[in-house]
Amino acid sequence: MKQDTRFDWPAGYGRRVLTSVDSTNAEAARLAPGLGGPEWILALEQTAARGRRGRAWRNPPGNFAATLVMRPAESPDRVALRSFVAALALQEALVAVTGRPEAFALKWPNDVLLQGGKLAGILLESAGAGRGLSHFAIGIGVNLRQAPEPAEVEAGALRPVSLLAETGVAIGPEDFLDLLAPAYARIETQFVTHGFAPIRRAWLDRAARLGEAITARTVRDTHHGTFETVDEAGNLVLMTPKGRQVIAAAEVFF
Repeated sequence: MKQDTRFDWPAGYGRRVLTSVDSTNAEAARLAPGLGGPEWILALEQTAARGRRGRAWRNPPGNFAATLVMRPAESPDRVALRSFVAALALQEALVAVTGRPEAFALKWPNDVLLQGGKLAGILLESAGAGRGLSHFAIGIGVNLRQAPEPAEVEAGALRPVSLLAETGVAIGPEDFLDLLAPAYARIETQFVTHGFAPIRRAWLDRAARLGEAITARTVRDTHHGTFETVDEAGNLVLMTPKGRQVIAAAEVFF
């Protein structure tokens, strides 16, 4: 793998910038078999971007759309905890850009909020099973310049916001990647060395609505309760009228 020579780019991580692609996660799946190490794929345009549960996702020019693809040897449950690593890295990069740590919060499972609105989302995809995962992709979208119209998002979802409109800070996708990649690499090293515990503590310190009433909607059920914590497996823990509920996957609404 060709090593990037730019200042502060993390050692061992590839960097690929594409003018246009269907989806960075789709490109990650195509490239994964030939990779010798983790690689960032940034697209300046996506023609078939998608969000969680296969939803279409619009990516206007100037926004950030990238995927980190890797071939981990751990179990799928442990690999998936890297969504928390990515969220912390995103928050760190955004604070570096704006100097405003108080403006950002992390929403379980995969969003970054700016002043209460949704600024960024994370989409995890993988192929294979057990310890035989062929690849793992962390797709990241950030509204750097433009936010979707409210009519484009799901009913009841948080209002979408952009970094430029909310803070007046303008940064391009490539410059943002050069802040995000070193932040991710540092937190990834912490995760590999010390496990999920310090990642979990740091995430909870930045969690949106911790200790407050929220709604968690799964494919089958809707749970209303108090956001108590995130457990050692990354699950959402709600205290509800029916007791303590541990939820592995859900859409969260405030």
